[in-house]
Amino acid sequence: MATKPLVSIVSAGLSKFGRREGLMCRELFAEATKEAFERCPNLDPIQDVEALFVGQMGESYEHQGHTGPTLADWSGLLPKPAIRIESACASSGSALRTGIYAILSGLHKVVMVGGVEKMTHRTTAEVTEYLAMASDFPFEQWNGITFPGLYALMATAHMHKYGTTEENLAQVAVKNHHNGTLNPKAHMQKEITLEKALTSKMVASPLKLYDCSLITDGASCLILTAPEIAKQYTDTPVHIIGSGQASDTIGLYEREELTSLKAAKVAAKQAYKMSGVTPKDVDVAEVHDCFTIAEILAYEDLGFCETGKGGNLIQNGETELGGKIPVNPSGGLKSKGHPVGATGTAQAYEIYLQLTGQADKRQVTGAEIGLSHNVGGSGATSSVHVYRSD
Repeated sequence: MATKPLVSIVSAGLSKFGRREGLMCRELFAEATKEAFERCPNLDPIQDVEALFVGQMGESYEHQGHTGPTLADWSGLLPKPAIRIESACASSGSALRTGIYAILSGLHKVVMVGGVEKMTHRTTAEVTEYLAMASDFPFEQWNGITFPGLYALMATAHMHKYGTTEENLAQVAVKNHHNGTLNPKAHMQKEITLEKALTSKMVASPLKLYDCSLITDGASCLILTAPEIAKQYTDTPVHIIGSGQASDTIGLYEREELTSLKAAKVAAKQAYKMSGVTPKDVDVAEVHDCFTIAEILAYEDLGFCETGKGGNLIQNGETELGGKIPVNPSGGLKSKGHPVGATGTAQAYEIYLQLTGQADKRQVTGAEIGLSHNVGGSGATSSVHVYRSD
């Protein structure tokens, strides 16, 4: 395809995801940046990287604000400008888009984008409260609803309208847990059976324990350059050829429709139009499966199937490795983990590996076009990016 790239990814890094006891955000991010620098020996971090844009959802977890310069310091990037971006669970998807803006503006030629969150040292109740800050305070938080509850409403609506089943939700979990066993950096590297998923503890009906993503620590990053200089740094750049981002009401109660995320559909439309790619051209996708229903909604919002047919897609095995459109080969948020601020660029990291043939046991054969789909809150923010191998 002849679409001119917006920017090029010349390297990427990811910390191990999981319960990283004794480590803080700054150390997790330094782990990710170390990998990115080591992957790209032609890059001099101090001389070449001109700015850092990093996604992080909340200060509450570590009681630490002013994240940008803190992470720049621990990554050896001082005195370069460093800016934190907040868009709930889409924070690093938004940081990626901000990095694209910076290069397209001509202000910078090389930037680092990334994200981080440290969550596991807090209690489940504390994490639930902090995450709920991405929902509407007076009308949702104040009345006691949490994100499992909000996505349970979406799941119930989708089941009622389209006949999607609890088994379809469980099939997403089984697929992503299998993929996670192939990813050494995933948080939960264990297979689960359909029966185990279906009989796990109820969290918010119809969502059960294995329908929900993990509380995780982790960091991710990418090094972006202007396309015309990418080959100075690597023989195998991955080009970003489409970028879309959109917003919706922060409150689920204000939406016209509970069975689709409007912001995701708008962002996808923008990214497809910019890239000249259609859903049928996508070889591999990383989508935001914070809950299993979210992956099924993503199939439809991204055009991988008709509206209402997401359950059929997982039922027929089309999104498995070796299927028509492999989705979440990394294990997704469900198995790889969901350190919320790190998720958007962690998805891009997986696409980078896939399109450069470095994904090892989970490699999608012949992958040339990739897509990532990052969602904030219950869908108030969504960013979609389309990638092409060189």
